[in-house]
This record gives sequence, structure tokens and C-alpha cells, in this order.
Amino acid sequence: MSRVFLSAEWRYLALLNYRVDPALLEPLVPAGTELDLWQGIAYVSVVGFLFSNTRVLGAPIPFHRNFEEVNLRFYVRREVGRETRRAVTFIREIVPRSAIAATARAMYNEPYLSRRMRHHVSAAPDETTVDYEWHGEAGWSGVHVSATGAPEAIKPGSEEEFIAEHYWGYTRQRDGSTIEYEVRHPRWHVWPARTARLAGSIADVYPIEIASVLGPTPDTAFLTDGSAVTVHMPARLRA
Repeated sequence: MSRVFLSAEWRYLALLNYRVDPALLEPLVPAGTELDLWQGIAYVSVVGFLFSNTRVLGAPIPFHRNFEEVNLRFYVRREVGRETRRAVTFIREIVPRSAIAATARAMYNEPYLSRRMRHHVSAAPDETTVDYEWHGEAGWSGVHVSATGAPEAIKPGSEEEFIAEHYWGYTRQRDGSTIEYEVRHPRWHVWPARTARLAGSIADVYPIEIASVLGPTPDTAFLTDGSAVTVHMPARLRA
């Protein structure tokens, strides 16, 4: 296991999931990986969550420890010997701090944007609601999810496991190569969403061919409680 680059807590993850034509994603698959499907279905997910207690190389960065993120991602895999590394790769990541976006682009070539952001989380015994929004050309846009009851352990083999439980990331580099990095966290708990919507304008932050298939109502949605996480230093895949 490589050195830890970033440690933090990821909390109250809202995941809105859309079934898409695999041909839409194939041109975006990083070299050395392949598109990962759930029962033959390709998914993209819009994910909003809270970063807290963030440290980079073990050190807290003033004014950059607690913030929101909304990302758009899909799912890939890589076979390494007898191990299948199930992973995410990102189409867009939105954060409120320009320094965070610049660092992620420099270290990982991740597709970050900096936008003014806001959030609201209400965790009551009978209902949990989360809102993660960014301010774009047409005003406020974002993710809104509510759920009832208590979260439950993710069932092995479930769609929630396929979407939420990934421990690797792959990112295409400017020269066409790919970097790989490990993400470590315990298994999360989930609430099925009671309501879920993607509101506002997204065409100014997402590629138009992707934005055109992301409607206000996702095909599936759920919340997870989240946990402490570590993101490890990247390594370039061999050609």
C-alpha cells in the first residue's frame, strides 16, 4: 500500500444513478481498464457529500478542511492477477475552493471545477434530508435527497454495493496514460431514497452529451452514512 496522500471523512453521500448507453462512456474509459457493468447496465452517478477533517500528507490546510463536493462518475474495473479492482473514474468534480481544485488537477489530473457551493443536512430520527448545490451560469443547481428510517448494512451482491463500494480510482492523464490510486474505508450503511432529484442547469459544468441524459429524476438513488477515508498516492500504469 502506498503512502497516504489525503485523509478525511466523507459524510452523508447522496447518490443519484442513471442508466446510460455503454457506448456513451467507452470513449472516456481510462487506458488499461474496462467499463464495469451492473447486470449488463452501465451507470453514471451524480454524488454529493461532505468532506470534513481533511488533511493532505498528514497536515491540515487552513480554511480547506470542511467543504462540499458534487461529482459525476462512472464505473470501471481492472484485472490484476487474480484480483479484480473495481473502481470509479470521474467526468466532473465540483468543489468550492480553487486551491483544492488546482491541487487535484496537478496531482491526479482530476477534472475539478471550483464553484460557489452550499449544503443543508438534516439528520432527524424519522427523516434524513441532504442538499448539495453549486452556483453556475443559471443560478443554483444541485442534488436533493431524502430518506426515512435508519441506515442498514449494504447487502452483498446488491446494486447499492456495486455503486457505493469501490476501493480504487483511475484517471486518464494528458498524455493518454492512466494513474491508479487506492481508496480505503469501511463498508458503509445505506438508506433507500424516498425522494431524489437533480435540479437546475447542468449543461455549463458537464459535457453536453452526458448532461443530455441526466434528467431531474434518477433511475435509482440512495444515501450512505460515510466514514473516515484515506486516498493514497497515485501510481502510473505500465503501458
